[in-house]
Amino acid sequence: MQRWRGYDAAPGGWGRSVVTIGVFDGVHKGHQATIGHAVTRARELGVQSVVVTFDPHPAEVVRPGSHPAVLTEPARKAELIEALGVDVLCVVPFTPEFSRLPAEQFVHDVLVEHLHAALVVVGANFRFGHRAAGDVALLEQLGRTFGFGVEGGPLVAEDGTVFSSTYIRSCVDAGDVGAAAAALGRPHRLEGVVVRGDQRGRELGFPTANLLCHRYAAVPADGVYAARLIRRGQREPLMAAVSVGTNPTFSGRERRVEAYALDFSGDLYGERLALDFVAHLRGQVRYDSIEPLIAQMEQDVTRTRHALA
Repeated sequence: MQRWRGYDAAPGGWGRSVVTIGVFDGVHKGHQATIGHAVTRARELGVQSVVVTFDPHPAEVVRPGSHPAVLTEPARKAELIEALGVDVLCVVPFTPEFSRLPAEQFVHDVLVEHLHAALVVVGANFRFGHRAAGDVALLEQLGRTFGFGVEGGPLVAEDGTVFSSTYIRSCVDAGDVGAAAAALGRPHRLEGVVVRGDQRGRELGFPTANLLCHRYAAVPADGVYAARLIRRGQREPLMAAVSVGTNPTFSGRERRVEAYALDFSGDLYGERLALDFVAHLRGQVRYDSIEPLIAQMEQDVTRTRHALA
């Protein structure tokens, strides 16, 4: 898959293409259906498939301070999109200037002049241009003017719930990692670098990796989870019991993500890890002494093994 920074990175002599556009945070089942449709149509037409996405998230530029929790970091999102068979990932820097492009100019500059779109595949709720003034109807009208077709990507739903990034964020925020995985088509992943914490877990017999995550990362609700811990260069993930929260037994104030890797005795400091959240085991509990906390942690380990078996 080619990766372009900006649509003006399209090479000279670039031919026609099938384009799909969106933030695609999470690359969930709905996104997979839309992107997959674009890839299929590109192959049928004998042209290249192009995914256009944006960095940073448009919400942060249009309404500073409103950046939503991020389900997939840029590198992970690129990997997931590439796995769908896309030919080109075009990441457009979303600047204040770009946000002010009128809908018609967006279509002319991006889709016509640079990407030479033969077909544009979008979701039914697609909006574009300054103040999101453009919709699918306007895109179809402009397509007739400029000579490209427009097709809608199918909505993906289950039990009446349409899968969306907003819905998945709400699941993660509530700690319902099972529902999030159902919509994503895989477990929700959290990535970060292992940094030194209080080393209290080591004293208790459960040494944990304290994960420093991206400031906008979608961190699950406080509680204890069963997760798979992925290390770079290692084929097999480790089982992990993960605590998210403030360590109320020790009157903690800072919210942390701490992973206890089962059957592992090495040093993880400085490593960049990923945690795939599989099951929510329990909420956070404050204990009056160390003994019941250790007993509970032993139960957490047992339940983690069962959840990941």
